[in-house]
Amino acid sequence: MSDPHVPSRVFPRARQDAEKAKTGVSTPQTKTPAYRLAFQDMDFLLREDLRPVRFQLELLKPELILEEANIASTFVFYGSARIPEPAKAQAMLDLAQGDEARLIAERLVAKSHYYDVARELAGLASRFPNDDEGKRHFVVCSGGGPSIMEAANRGAAEAGHESIGLNIVLPHEQAPNPYVTPSLSMQFHYFALRKMHFLLHARALAAFPGGFGTFDELFELLTLIQTGKISPIPVLLYGRDFWTRVVNFDALVEEGVVSRRDLNIFKFVETAQEGWDVVRDFYRDADPAVFPAE
Repeated sequence: MSDPHVPSRVFPRARQDAEKAKTGVSTPQTKTPAYRLAFQDMDFLLREDLRPVRFQLELLKPELILEEANIASTFVFYGSARIPEPAKAQAMLDLAQGDEARLIAERLVAKSHYYDVARELAGLASRFPNDDEGKRHFVVCSGGGPSIMEAANRGAAEAGHESIGLNIVLPHEQAPNPYVTPSLSMQFHYFALRKMHFLLHARALAAFPGGFGTFDELFELLTLIQTGKISPIPVLLYGRDFWTRVVNFDALVEEGVVSRRDLNIFKFVETAQEGWDVVRDFYRDADPAVFPAE
């Protein structure tokens, strides 16, 4: 006599009941919002008092997507959505009208080479081999937008590898750049959860010149490392001239609001190879097996 078959589950799956609910009998009772399955009731899910549930969903969905894609760690790219790629920089300058607009355009043109630097760095990171368990590391992750973010995703695509884009719903229309891997392109409602997902799997981060958004994301990371809330990771600041012009780090030390050692949390770099070398040396010192000696 063969062993009896024990079913793996006895309750129907949610998807099965969801499909069945669509074909139910139509009566005055079944037509009311109260009768809808809770997880199919968008009016219910979008209520103000359901915000904690939406937080949970926005935390869980990207985590499951990355887990199912076998992604163990990421290399995060921050940077402006306004810095043009070199091929378009001159056109922006030619269209500038007025002294202030021309000065701004000239400064953006001067920073346009960072598009190519981000593109090259993303290619270097993307070529890092899978580990013994087949897990993927240093997978390129950007905000999914244009300019520096596009350069990062583009560099990964040109290296023949997938990359992540974490978009945010904004009042003005915007869409993921065309180089983000479609299955790894995600959209967020909450800035806080988007920033959390940038850092949950980050094992290196490059911050290129940027504005309020870049500052917000970068300084949250610096604070987390400074306060010991997360273990240190390589933090690359691209463009010493830019960063030291817009942030007087030495003045913060002189004013006594940060310590001199806090400035060791990050490294100023200029080229893709220089940045990758910082990451390599960081992990080689921690675990020589991660980056074997060449």
